[in-house]
Amino acid sequence: MVLVIGWLTHPEGPIGVTVVAVFLVAAVLAAVHHAEVVAHRLGDPLGSLVLAVAVTVIEVALIVTLMVGGEKDTSTLARDTVFAAVMLSLNGIVGLSLLVGALKHHLAVFNPEGTGSALATVITLAGLTLVLPAFTVTHPGPEFTPGQLAFAALASLAVYLTFVFTQTVRHRDFFLPPDTGEQGPADDAEHAAPPTEREAWTSLVLLSVALVAVVGLAKVESHPLEKAVDNAGLPHAFVGVVIATLVLLPEGIAAVRAAARDRAQVSFNLAYGSAIASIGLTVPVIAVAKIWLDGPLTLGLESTQIVLLFLSALVGVLTVVPGRSKPLQGALHLVLLATFIVVSIQP
Repeated sequence: MVLVIGWLTHPEGPIGVTVVAVFLVAAVLAAVHHAEVVAHRLGDPLGSLVLAVAVTVIEVALIVTLMVGGEKDTSTLARDTVFAAVMLSLNGIVGLSLLVGALKHHLAVFNPEGTGSALATVITLAGLTLVLPAFTVTHPGPEFTPGQLAFAALASLAVYLTFVFTQTVRHRDFFLPPDTGEQGPADDAEHAAPPTEREAWTSLVLLSVALVAVVGLAKVESHPLEKAVDNAGLPHAFVGVVIATLVLLPEGIAAVRAAARDRAQVSFNLAYGSAIASIGLTVPVIAVAKIWLDGPLTLGLESTQIVLLFLSALVGVLTVVPGRSKPLQGALHLVLLATFIVVSIQP
């Protein structure tokens, strides 16, 4: 009801904007609850994949909607939103999950085989779609030609589908939490009876409704947010960072909860799965939408963004290889996230 009223009235005053923000947070919490119900029914890693794909599909719809109806230059909107989602996933969700898990359980233990392959997939997709356009010379500027964009879209989709097959079918055991031999209260949620099929289907429907509400209410808040960003003298691209944060909030909360239950592998599945789906699904859809969209599509990152992506990938590799993490690794990722936010505010 709030979403419908917000879309019809477009509240601009402080009271209306605050009411929408409160219901936005409520929708996020509802999405987290129903996603965990569905995940418990399906089991890992398929359960972790549900939230990542659902959020990313709606994220794509939001990007296309803003590109069509945006009042300002939207040529970099897809790039800024996807890059923000990747940085928030690689450093924000991973960093906070590792910090919470390691502080609570001394070490955060995970499966390096599956986690490493997921990180390699993220790096490949990011390099192909976000870094490579900055160095191609056929088209002026950090843009793909139509043929290059078509190849990047097909390659991204192929990589994404291959990863999903690997994660859910071929090598599913690589993405399961390792057996540490310890049992305790932290595992009670994992051993609870799974929800019935009817409860799972109900939660799946309500999850979809909650995610639509999250993105829809975020869209309602986007115009007041744009005005606030402009009034504060911040770059317009920072709007994409805030929207990506709102969209990824359900996955972030679910990942931190999993880490607190000593399930760091689930946290990695959510974080890296979000980044993979964000690129692997967004780029193909944007490439198709480009047929009807006017204006340029800038995908290539700027030099500062490339440096941050390289550092995130390097630290991520060093974090994943041992298969266990101390609080230090979580802190390093959070520092990189803070650097990304500062650079977004002051390029």
